[in-house]
Amino acid sequence: MSTEQTGGGDAATAAMPAPPASAWAALRDAIRGTNADYTRIPLRRAVFLLSVPMVLELVLEATFAVVDIFFVGKLGSSAVATVGLTETFLFLLYSIAMGLAMAVTAVVARRVGEDRREEASISAVQAIWIAVLVSMPFAVIGIVWAQDLLRLMGADAWTLEHGYRYTQWMLGGNAVIMLLFVINAIFRGAGDAAIAMRVLWVANGLNIVLDPILIFGLGPIPAMGIEGAAIATNIGRGVGVLMQLWILFRGGKHIRVLGSQLALHVGVLWNILRTSFGGIGQMIVAMTAWIFLMRILASIGSEAVAGATIAIRVMMFTLMPAWGMSNAAATLVGQNLGAGQAARAESAVWHIGWYNMAYTVCVSLAFFLFHDPIVAIFSDDPRVIAIGGEWLRILSYSLFVYGWWMVAVQAFNGAGDTVTPTKINLVFFWLIQIPLCWWLAMGLGWQHSGVFWGVFVSETAVGLFTLWLFTRGRWKTAVV
Repeated sequence: MSTEQTGGGDAATAAMPAPPASAWAALRDAIRGTNADYTRIPLRRAVFLLSVPMVLELVLEATFAVVDIFFVGKLGSSAVATVGLTETFLFLLYSIAMGLAMAVTAVVARRVGEDRREEASISAVQAIWIAVLVSMPFAVIGIVWAQDLLRLMGADAWTLEHGYRYTQWMLGGNAVIMLLFVINAIFRGAGDAAIAMRVLWVANGLNIVLDPILIFGLGPIPAMGIEGAAIATNIGRGVGVLMQLWILFRGGKHIRVLGSQLALHVGVLWNILRTSFGGIGQMIVAMTAWIFLMRILASIGSEAVAGATIAIRVMMFTLMPAWGMSNAAATLVGQNLGAGQAARAESAVWHIGWYNMAYTVCVSLAFFLFHDPIVAIFSDDPRVIAIGGEWLRILSYSLFVYGWWMVAVQAFNGAGDTVTPTKINLVFFWLIQIPLCWWLAMGLGWQHSGVFWGVFVSETAVGLFTLWLFTRGRWKTAVV
C-alpha cells in the first residue's frame, strides 16, 4: 500500500495497529466498533470499518421504507399516494435534519481529528438543542393544518377524508426524526458508526414488527389503517432516540457527553448553525424541487403519484449501501483534514467513488431487466406498475453517475464546505430540473414520462459537474 493510502510516512506506519487476521475479524470489528484512529490506520481498513456499519444502518432504514410501502400498498393506490404526498412535506423536514446532520458530522469529525474531544461533545449538545427547537413549529403546523397541506398538493377525496391522520402523526412527531438524524450524525462524525447502525437496527426493527400489527390489527389491537403505519414509525423512532441519548451520555468509543456540557454555548451553537446553512440550503433546494415534481404528478393522477412513490422507495432501498459508503467519505474527509492530511482525505474519496460506481452499475442492471416485476411486488394495479417500472428503467441509465455524485457531495460536506453543493443544487434543480420537467410533462404532453426524463437529464448533469468541481480541490481549504 502506498504512502498516500496510509496517510503518512514510516513513523505513522510503525504506529499503526496490525491489520486483523481475517476478513471475518475485520467485519466483527466494523460491527462492534473499535477505538481505531481513522487518520492513521491503513486507508482501506478505515473505509471498511466506517462503511460496513453505515451501509448496514442505511440498508435497514431503507428496508423499513420498503416494508412500510408494501403494507400500505395493500390499502390501495390512494393510501400509497397519501404517503407520497406527506413525504413531500417531510422532505422539507428531512432537508433541515440532513443539513444540520452534515454540519454536525463535519464539526465533530474535525474536532476529533484535531484531538479536541471535549469541544466535540459540546458541539454535539448544541446540535441537539437546535434539533429540538426546529422541530416545534413543524409539529404545530402538521397537527393543525394537515388537511389543508394535503389539499394544497392536490390530494384526492380518500386522502382528505381518511389519510390526513397519517400526515398529522408524521409531522406532529417530527422531533424523533430530527433527533434520530442529528444524534446519529454525531456518532458518525466521531467515528462511532457502529453505534449509529445499532440504533437504527432497533428503531426500524421495531417499526417493521409494529407496522402490520397496527395497520391490519391483531387480537385485541384494532386495525388502524394508514394511521397505524405512522404510529408504528413514531414508536420505533422514539425508542431509537431514547437509545441514542442513553449511549451518548454513557459514552461511546469516541465521544461522550457529560452533564456539565448541557449548557448552551452560543458561539459553538452559532458555528454549527453557520455551517449547517449551506447543508440545509442544498437539501431544501433539492427537496422543494421534488415537491414541485410531485405536484405535477398529482395533477396527472393518483396512479402517477403512487408509481413514482414506489419507484423512489425502491431506489432509496437499493442505493442505501452507496449512501452508506458516501457517509464514510464525509467522516474520513473531516477527520483527516482536521489532522492536516488533505491528500489522504482526497484518496479516501476516490477509493469510495470506485466502490460506489461498481455497486450502482449492478443496481442499474437489475432496474433495466426487472423494472416492472420489482414494482409489482408493491402494487397489483397495472397502471401503477407501468408508471413505476418506467421510472426504474429510466433511472438505470445513469445510476453510476449518481453514485459518483453522492461521494463528491459528501466530500464537500465532510470538509465543511456546504455552500458549494447548495449553489450547484440551486442551478441544476430549480433553474433546470423544475422547468424542464414541467415543459416535457405539460408543454409537450409527455405526462409522467416527461417528469422522469427531466429528472434523468438534470441529475446526470449535476452529478458530472459536481465530480468535476471536486477535482479542483478548493474544498480542502474549508474552515469549520
